[in-house]
Amino acid sequence: MWIDTKADVEENSRTRASRSQRVMSGLLLCTGDMKHVDKYMHDKQFVLQLAVWGLRGVARVILANNPLSGALILAALFWDSPWQGLLGTLGVLASTLTAVIIGQDSAEVEGGLHGFNGMLVSLLMGVFSSAGPWYWWLLLPVCFGSAMCVFLFSGLSSVLDRWDLPVSVFPFNTIIVLYLLCTGPDNPYFPHHPAAPPGMTDHNGTELIAVEVTRGILLGVGQIFACGALWPSLLILGAVLLYSPLLAAHALLGSAVGTMAGLSMAVRHESLYSGLSGFNGSLGCMAVGGLFFTFSWRTHLFAIASACLRNKVNRSQHPYLVTGHTSATWREMKSDYQPAVGQLL
Repeated sequence: MWIDTKADVEENSRTRASRSQRVMSGLLLCTGDMKHVDKYMHDKQFVLQLAVWGLRGVARVILANNPLSGALILAALFWDSPWQGLLGTLGVLASTLTAVIIGQDSAEVEGGLHGFNGMLVSLLMGVFSSAGPWYWWLLLPVCFGSAMCVFLFSGLSSVLDRWDLPVSVFPFNTIIVLYLLCTGPDNPYFPHHPAAPPGMTDHNGTELIAVEVTRGILLGVGQIFACGALWPSLLILGAVLLYSPLLAAHALLGSAVGTMAGLSMAVRHESLYSGLSGFNGSLGCMAVGGLFFTFSWRTHLFAIASACLRNKVNRSQHPYLVTGHTSATWREMKSDYQPAVGQLL
């Protein structure tokens, strides 16, 4: 009987170990680039392939390349605001379909490189609009602007490739600035809120709420997608963590550095509490510390400096624009550091 009991214990132990190994293997399949999904979808219907390409485009906004991360981010957007989630979905689909129709490189389309600029354009048009949610006329500039990002991306790629520079979010910046210039707060069809740099309207107080500043650091990750709610922002951070823990750590670090840099420049407390002071630093820290360069203590310090620089550049423009991310990335790409991973953007 003792021998039988010992054999049962060993069998149960092996069963538990095998179950844990299967669970871990399943989790690992959901991390990283998930290349096996592309192989599986190769001979599937176009609609299913388009969905995967679009989800990769959603994740590309935050420098990830994982369709499951894109699904989590899209769920967070719908959680925060169904209207913003709808606009983001239309934007990424419009730009991806445009890239397919005009015959852009299939590897770029499948990797989501033609989707993220369109999504950013659609989200920011929704944020800037003063007509409120469910204003259906807004779908016209959303789809048109998202489609135009593909043409700008294609044209700029041939120019910037000569200097080994990424196009990044330059098409998004161009389209959204032109949209704001061509409409205006008093436009009868597409009115938007007046754009003013942070800290230019009200005087600051002298008291800070530490809990709100900490919350603002977490919100800085969500504000990359113009998401200002805490739990959806945490879900977005979880999507980054699923793709790369290193990228997620730099996202939080960059948001914290950007928030502290904003504090040093006396930006309005609302910008600190809402995460608007941290999202640009979060993007910069991720790009330098977790994407373009080989990770080391030098590039780690360089990423922190990059987050601070982006915040200072962003100080002179509207808080939601990310031209600081583009210009600072171009400066860093011309440094003596060697890229570790192929250009993402």
